[in-house]
Amino acid sequence: MDASRCILTREMETIPNLTDIDIYIQHGGYQTVEKALKMMKPEEVVKAVTDSGLKGRGGAGFPTGRKWSLLANRFPRYLCCNADESEPASFKDRKLLEGNPHRVIEGMILTSYANGINLGYIYIRGEFFQIIEQMDRAFAQAYERGYLGKNILGTGFDLDLYTHPGAGAYICGEETGLIESLEGNRPYPRLKPPYFPAAIGLWQAPTIVNNVETMADVALVVEHGADWFKGFGTEDSTGSRLFGLCGHVKKPGLYELESTITLRSLIYDVGGGVRGDKKLKAVIPGGISAPVLTPDELDVTMEFGEMAKAGTMGGTGGVVVMDETVCMVDALLNISMFARHESCGQCTPCREGMPWINDMLRRIEQGHGRQEDIDLLLDVCFNIEGRTVCVFGQAPGVWPTRSFIVKYLPEFQAHIEQHKCVVLPVEESYLRKENVEMLGVGVFRAKNS
Repeated sequence: MDASRCILTREMETIPNLTDIDIYIQHGGYQTVEKALKMMKPEEVVKAVTDSGLKGRGGAGFPTGRKWSLLANRFPRYLCCNADESEPASFKDRKLLEGNPHRVIEGMILTSYANGINLGYIYIRGEFFQIIEQMDRAFAQAYERGYLGKNILGTGFDLDLYTHPGAGAYICGEETGLIESLEGNRPYPRLKPPYFPAAIGLWQAPTIVNNVETMADVALVVEHGADWFKGFGTEDSTGSRLFGLCGHVKKPGLYELESTITLRSLIYDVGGGVRGDKKLKAVIPGGISAPVLTPDELDVTMEFGEMAKAGTMGGTGGVVVMDETVCMVDALLNISMFARHESCGQCTPCREGMPWINDMLRRIEQGHGRQEDIDLLLDVCFNIEGRTVCVFGQAPGVWPTRSFIVKYLPEFQAHIEQHKCVVLPVEESYLRKENVEMLGVGVFRAKNS
């Protein structure tokens, strides 16, 4: 990708002390806020973001401008910047907040101005205590320079922004769970409908919930224009994205790239290939909630739509590479342990199903699996999916479980038949795509649907 487009990462890598507002302003910081507040109408900012095709970078990939357009015509309105980032294998938002906090604040100011919002919060994962302190300092600097508070830059626009630390619960990354937590309640997700945040959000008022990277991209769109942003990526996935490459790869790290890059190129050209020159066995392309891909499925691009066609999702951009030494049953067991621990317990299918899946996988991994466990695991997945208030049951629960079992069925069967942990050679460990289709078990649907 053209290095001139890698603004978010280039700024962090080349400008020392960018967290200090004076340094940030010296390099053009907050000029976009001044331009928008003094020279643009709120609806013009909304139009620029809508025309840019910017999609949310928090996981779902919902168009940002469309989300803004759904705001109910009521006031007051609120902004929640989602910095919970509890998805395992995801670390892009943390790096943005650590290295370029004022770029995120600019995006929050522009979003608030565009949508008639005068009060906003950035909800930060509780374990990020250093980032919380840093964001408090950044907000204080912005207040001192007149970019926050009353009558910003003499334009008559008022805006107050605050940090709000979470308590380390994965479910708070779900937007309505986040809102409940902000209100001081247990973070039980709300039913949608009627509780779409844009209609009934924080304190029952219309609320915008956007991800950290999305906020940073809003600032880029308004600064450079919608056409400039659309000049990168594709019509389906405009602009650049931050990818967190980790696992068994030679050069793990955070990379800003266009979504036109293939998963294979990301691993081998950008990441230098599999660590120790071992064979690649599996890849999770968007955080642990994304269904796993086999070595035969690496030529898919990282576009949101193309990922969906491949039966997975771009998610948070956290790419996990697994080499030939990995036991796929053990890897799934690890994911299910997380899902079991993080279920909020509001919905019976998820509350009971997550431990059940975890127990069965543990039994298989320890050599006590039964032939009927495979069908039972898929049946449990079927009875969770679509039967919970939020997507948690499907995301870290059903989708990984189903994709691991279906695609790596030979390794699961070997565990059961040999009554021990068995790591098969890569070529023998997974089913080819045509064989998966013959099973009639889609990655996003139960086997008897």
